[in-house]
Amino acid sequence: MADAVAKGQDSAQSIPALLARNVARYGGYPAYREKEFGIWQSWSWAEAAEEIRAMALGFLSLGVERGDHVAIIGRNRPMHYWSMVAAQMCGAIPVPLYQDAAAEEMAYVMEHCGARFVVCGDQEQVDKIVEIEDRIHAITHVTYTDKRGMRKYDHSRMNALEDVQAEGRAGHSRYEAELDKRIAELTYDSTCVMLYTSGTTGKPKGVVLSNRNIIETAKASSEFDHLNHNDEVLAYLPMAWVGDFIFSIGQAYWSGFTVNCPESPETMMIDLREIGPTYFFAPPRVFENQLTSVMIRMEDAGKLKKKLFDHYMKVARDVGPEILDGKPVSFGKRVSYALGNLFVYGPLKNTLGFSRIRVGYTAGEAIGPEIFSFYRSLGINLKQLYGQTEASVFITQQPDGEVRADTVGVPSPGVEVKIADNGEVFYRSPGTFVEYYKNPESTASTKDPEGWVATGDAGFFEEDTGHLRIIDRAKDVGKMADGRLFAPKYVENKLKFYPSILEAVVFGAGRDRCTAFINIDLTAVGNWAERNNISYASYQELAGHPRVYEMIREHVEEVNESIAEDPMLSGCQVHRFLILHKELDADDGEMTRTRKVRRNVIGEKFADLIAALYDGRDEIYTETEVTYEDGRKGSIKATLKIADAKVVAPKQMAEAAE
Repeated sequence: MADAVAKGQDSAQSIPALLARNVARYGGYPAYREKEFGIWQSWSWAEAAEEIRAMALGFLSLGVERGDHVAIIGRNRPMHYWSMVAAQMCGAIPVPLYQDAAAEEMAYVMEHCGARFVVCGDQEQVDKIVEIEDRIHAITHVTYTDKRGMRKYDHSRMNALEDVQAEGRAGHSRYEAELDKRIAELTYDSTCVMLYTSGTTGKPKGVVLSNRNIIETAKASSEFDHLNHNDEVLAYLPMAWVGDFIFSIGQAYWSGFTVNCPESPETMMIDLREIGPTYFFAPPRVFENQLTSVMIRMEDAGKLKKKLFDHYMKVARDVGPEILDGKPVSFGKRVSYALGNLFVYGPLKNTLGFSRIRVGYTAGEAIGPEIFSFYRSLGINLKQLYGQTEASVFITQQPDGEVRADTVGVPSPGVEVKIADNGEVFYRSPGTFVEYYKNPESTASTKDPEGWVATGDAGFFEEDTGHLRIIDRAKDVGKMADGRLFAPKYVENKLKFYPSILEAVVFGAGRDRCTAFINIDLTAVGNWAERNNISYASYQELAGHPRVYEMIREHVEEVNESIAEDPMLSGCQVHRFLILHKELDADDGEMTRTRKVRRNVIGEKFADLIAALYDGRDEIYTETEVTYEDGRKGSIKATLKIADAKVVAPKQMAEAAE
């Protein structure tokens, strides 16, 4: 009988149904935590369900109808996650937006989906809606979580979210029957969420994901890594990103684990240390920033600490990954590693907040092999996955014991993957999206009648391991003038391994050689400048300093030596480079909100700089339009130096010459 009940509970057809299952199964266990005013607040599954139901009743009182789109704009807070589930209970569709998006970007998304209701995090987000609501005529009501600064606004169509909950509780007798009816109507094929793509190549597209997509993916991926209700996750990624939705709602509701929300983006690292999550995801940039911070601090450490760190990190690099994977390692090396764990790795992991991590993932961009190996050598079970919004995240994952930096693993449970004749990766799975909203042409060009989805990435399966290797975006992989393969992302990731390089953009398709733009990391290079008594007044001044150029040149030439060892990609060595006078910025359209480079925009915007890289000039004067945080436009003027870098004969050519 108990088995039958458990089976029935695991056949939940919607996120609200999973919520009810979790109340029955894990009612007293913590579901959500949020740090506010320095104190962690906690809600059990039973308490969270009561809050969500009150919110759903409140939404009904506001007039939320089946099929309405409810926009959610704000940072990671329990109230915002609850609003998404409450919207689903009403038969509506949650549409989370990037909170750092400009009002104009929000206007496009909200007009496209026809959002009638908006949940805002604070006054800043409300102001954006007020700015655009004259053009977005569908909006009928705005709610907000944080009351600060909201007293003098027109509240005829605006309410605090907690007041909406209070209205729901007060009117529960009027709305409960209707709410229960709408929850019962939800099926596996009902829309669970609509998430917009980052818009790397054009306008963002609304990806419609059903309950089937989210629940089946959450189930398969949770079982793959043995996630359970005792796990802890830190919810800090943008709520508009599919990864946050699958981790903080999909897997959380399937496995019943606890979702912890930091107090603010600024306190995220402190909150990470306090929580010590057991399950953690971060894009490569987070791991790169943490490693940069570690290396900067070690440069400032005393001689004894630095010597101890260098010695035991060498031990970790030699045997750490093998010990983590359970491979045979000699007794002496195990003892040495244990001492390193006592003196270096343990304290370092504690400082980073990684002491309790059982499963860690990175994705979104390829991570530098050296960075990846650094974390695994500490005993952190960091793995890679490959996915996209249209797949409900998971396409491939790395099984324990089969983790390498140069692959993205094997197909996730229930996912089929094939490689087309042109090298493009295709997949189909229960997580495959339903459609692009109001865009049947793009839907048809991306997903064929048999359900196969074109990823837009080029890759291949290793014959001996069955692991997938991704080379680059299929549209970015090309040929150089002499027919050699051109894969810019491969080179860019190698360059970004260095703490001093924040971003790199490589050019070379159809040309006789490769060149690059470099963005320096102001924190890392600023610390280096301080230690070397180099004064500077701005990012632009530091970026143009001769000694900075010399340091970056050394990095580029080291990367060239590494690339020369790869017979397929040896032609991608960087011959010339310049250090940009400004950081690439999403507000200027040069990157997406998920920090993916918009190559077409950069190619057009900096066409004069690209031309200078190829015509032999050693410097160029340029003016660039920039957008300030308050939306005002300005311009930056600079004379940029262009430097040459030494290239290396490809390995096979060097051997032939011998």
